[in-house]
Amino acid sequence: MTVIEAENISKKYIIDHKSGNVKGNTIREIVTDNFKNFFKKKVENEISHEDFWALKNVSFKINQGDRVGIIGSNGAGKSTMLKVLSRITEPSEGRITIKGRVASLLEVGTGFHPELSGRENIFLNGAILGMKRQEIKDHFDEIVDFAGVEKFLDTPVKRYSSGMYVRLGFAISAHLEPEILIVDEVLAVGDAEFQRKCLGKMKDASNSGRTILFVSHNLTAVQGLCNKAMYLQKGSLLEMGETNLVLANYLSNIQKTALESSWDNLENAPGNDKVRLKKIKLSPDYLDNLKHIDVRTSFKIQIEFWNMMENDNNLNVSLHLNALTGECIFNIGTPSISLKKGIISAECKIPANFMNDGSYAISLMIVKDKSTVVHNFEEVLIFEIEDYREETTWYGKWPGYVRPMIDFPINQLEY
Repeated sequence: MTVIEAENISKKYIIDHKSGNVKGNTIREIVTDNFKNFFKKKVENEISHEDFWALKNVSFKINQGDRVGIIGSNGAGKSTMLKVLSRITEPSEGRITIKGRVASLLEVGTGFHPELSGRENIFLNGAILGMKRQEIKDHFDEIVDFAGVEKFLDTPVKRYSSGMYVRLGFAISAHLEPEILIVDEVLAVGDAEFQRKCLGKMKDASNSGRTILFVSHNLTAVQGLCNKAMYLQKGSLLEMGETNLVLANYLSNIQKTALESSWDNLENAPGNDKVRLKKIKLSPDYLDNLKHIDVRTSFKIQIEFWNMMENDNNLNVSLHLNALTGECIFNIGTPSISLKKGIISAECKIPANFMNDGSYAISLMIVKDKSTVVHNFEEVLIFEIEDYREETTWYGKWPGYVRPMIDFPINQLEY
């Protein structure tokens, strides 16, 4: 059943621009500016207006029980979208149909009265959500326990820290059982343990049939929670669909992929006065005259760096292959051997039918004496592995970061 339907919604804001020079800060500059402005034409100091469309012609449908992650760069329109869906602001154009009660956690302390205590704000927020007093009482202990504010329950919330605000606000929104829960990046204020609890609670809410809309720059959290994703760019909806597919397209749009990065000039190469990176190259063993890497393609990772340290030093290279959402897929290291000043090389081979399709980044560390990091080279090469499937009807993106080819026979047994 469709619980949210947006039809060509747009949101326009008016930006004011004042012409003329910026005013000075000192008394002398202010007097000089005012004297100059007296002789300027009036039109130079008039205010001009510019229309800014935070959202433009966005249409979508969300079904009951969907967990939708809204992703995009800063200024894409994500928070504006949530404010429109929460009825905090009305769209300039278009229409939104929502079926069910909506609870929103968009900013720290949303809906709180600063002079009221935590206890009083629980009942106030519950009433705003349309809950009866007995319903709030039934969930009161769970809310307090989840938020961890029992000692400060009768303290005015204006004295709460931002973390306490968020814990209590989320606990109220999640436990009073609205049909639709809308959560912005505000969860980033909480610690790692609280974020884990929040994501678990949102999964539980969705499993009970409630709908979640979640804005976050933490793509790992979006990937772990949401079954669908909405990709916004400059106020327009570029794509909506299965989470892994949308994330992959989003990451490929914002990252520049390459198979080689090299530096001929020592002075411009990344690094420090001890080591500098000369080259990192990915050499694929292309299949059937292909010109792209897919899951069947093996490839070598070749590294060269300048060692500028005098005397012999025991060095090794540590290679991290990371997903662009931040997780380290694996870490491998060379042996630690005694190396002289000069150009050092290292090479490894990643087998075919091991990595899943997706976007990946390589980071390197040069390590001395097995424990001292000489330099950390972050994301020195970004590349993509494309999908390939044969004799399968699997839909959507294949889950996981690795896709090893492992024998897995199936047999008919007598009974």
